[in-house]
Order: sequence, then structure tokens, then C-alpha cells
Amino acid sequence: MEKEIAPIMTEYWEKAEFPFHAIPKLADLRVAGGTVKGYGNPGLSITGSAIATAEVARVDASCSTFILVHSSLAMLTIALCGSEAQKQKYLPSLAQFRTVACWALTEPDYGSDASSLRTTATKVDGGWIVEGQKRWIGNSTFADVLVVFARNRTTNQINGFIVNKGAPGLKVTKIENKIGLRMVQNGDILLQKVFVPDEDRLPGVNSFQDTSKVLAVSRVMVAWQPIGIAMGVYDMCLRYLKERKQFGVPLAAFQINQEKLVRMLGNVQAMFLVGWRLCKLYESGKMTAGHASMGKAWITLRARETVSLGRELLGGNGILADFLVAKAFCDLEPIFTYEGTYDINSLVTGREVTGVAAFKPAALKQHSRM
Repeated sequence: MEKEIAPIMTEYWEKAEFPFHAIPKLADLRVAGGTVKGYGNPGLSITGSAIATAEVARVDASCSTFILVHSSLAMLTIALCGSEAQKQKYLPSLAQFRTVACWALTEPDYGSDASSLRTTATKVDGGWIVEGQKRWIGNSTFADVLVVFARNRTTNQINGFIVNKGAPGLKVTKIENKIGLRMVQNGDILLQKVFVPDEDRLPGVNSFQDTSKVLAVSRVMVAWQPIGIAMGVYDMCLRYLKERKQFGVPLAAFQINQEKLVRMLGNVQAMFLVGWRLCKLYESGKMTAGHASMGKAWITLRARETVSLGRELLGGNGILADFLVAKAFCDLEPIFTYEGTYDINSLVTGREVTGVAAFKPAALKQHSRM
């Protein structure tokens, strides 16, 4: 990452373009597929995959997100919910980044309330007609394989489908003007009577609950992104404070700067330990949705404080993407929000510990029944 990505990332971040020529180099890392076993995948433990996620994010969060969407969402869905034929057809090339995947759940009107999605799937001879819209889908503008979730019009349950690039009726438009993860190509997807053959329906997705086993892993991975970002910011700040001088001495000689640096380091250590604990709970089969949600929410909150302190320490240079910190500061904002906002993840954990769901105000619940 430091050799191949660091020298070019600011240029591509500014242009809001993805460095496609770097994909073979990312493939050489052998982390695509993460925890998926077989079919040419590395079969890492969740701890191993998490550490890899953090180390990539330590240099560049956009590349980390590119890999995470491809591996821990799309590939993992095929691995956990796909048929044997689907695994053999899609996973080997995805594992080598010869093809790229995206994962389409979020819609223009349904973000946190994703289970209410309106994209529909209608059964026809030989397959399904999928119609609807998706938004904020990372990798979607160039993905070869799109894992799409739609509501079965017969059962009213959520089903999963594999849509291939170039399918008639499929249109993807890049979302412009983002302030964070600018290298990630997020798209608006329009599905106009897209035909999906029966063999590309994911047999293991028959309700929204079936996505939870995928989201359990991906939420742990997302929690490790801000750990990596915070480590990278700390690295840069420590080096900067030692090298830059003001009033005739290094910035590291000032007490207030040391206090901020130590607070950052304390946050990094605490975040790392919470992330590590999440991995060990998962590996022992004890991790709950509440564990994963609290981990993601709390870690991103601490990371936000850490990168803010880093931006302060760099002064004017803290608003230049050239120094990594400003770019990391901006990249953390979408991570604070995606895979469940801080508030929604807090409510998932709150429901688990209190037994009371607080996602929708009681007054509005009552009003909706009237």
C-alpha cells in the first residue's frame, strides 16, 4: 500500500477517480475474499481479514472500501447464500480481481430502513424481472457482478439476485461531489425490467434476516477501517511533530501537542482492543448483532475524535490532502454513516440490552395505525 498506492492516492482522490491500473497490485495482496474458504479464496480468519482491512485503510480508506464491498459484502453473500454452481461460476475470478463485484441494498428512499426496500422481483418463465432503484452502491459504476436485493412480489419477502454487467435495462450513474472516499465509485442504479435467469437467484436469501449473517461479518470489517485510518493519522502526526519546528524547537516539544498525541494513541489502543474483542467473540460463535453494532458505532466515534485531533496538530497543513490527515478526516465521515449510522447502530445495541425497540417513535407508531 505504501509503495503502490500512497504516491498516487491524493491525485486520484482529488479527481474522484479510481486507479484501475492498481487493481492487479491489490490482487497481489491476496486478501480479496477475506474469510471465504475455497474457490481460490484466502480463507482468512475474521481476525486476519480485519487486520488486513485496517492495514489497507491505514494508507488509504478508499482502497479499503473497494476491497470490503467486493469481499465482505458481495463475495461473502455468494459464498454464504449462493448455490454450488454460483460459487464455482463467480468466486474464483472475483478472488483474483479478474472481475469486480458490488452489493446493492440501499435505495433512494430507504437507507437506515433498508428492510422496507421497494425494488421488486416478479417470477416469469425461466427467471425473474427485477425493477427498482438503488443508491450509494460502491463499485457499481464498473462492477462486473452486482448482488441485488429485491422484494419478491409473491411472498413479499426479500430475495437476492446476481445481475451481470451489461444486462438489458440496467443503468448505473456515478454519484458526484462527495467530500469523502472520493476514489470510491458510488452509483445510482436503475433497474428497468431487468431479466435475471433462475440460475442467478441466490437460493439462500429468502428474507431480510438472511442478510444478517453477511452484515455481521461486514460490520466487523467496517469497524476495523477507522482503526486503520486512526493508526495512519497517528503515524503521520508523530512524524510531523518531530520534524516541523516553530519557535526554534520541534512541535513535539510542546506539552499541549504531546497531550493530544497521547490522547490519539490511547484512542487507537482502545479501538484496537474493542475490534479484537469483536473478532474473538465472532470466532467463538458468541458475537451478537448488538456487539457488532456497538463496536462499529463506538470505534467510529473515537476515530472521529482522533482524526480531529490530528487535523489540529498539523495546523494549516491539516487541511491539505497531501499530508494524509485532511484526506483521512474527510474519508472517515462516510464510514461514520455507512453500514449503519452511529445512531442506528446504537439503537440496535439498545434494543438488545433493554428489550425495547426504539427505531420509530411511539407516537408515530400509533399514528400510523390510525
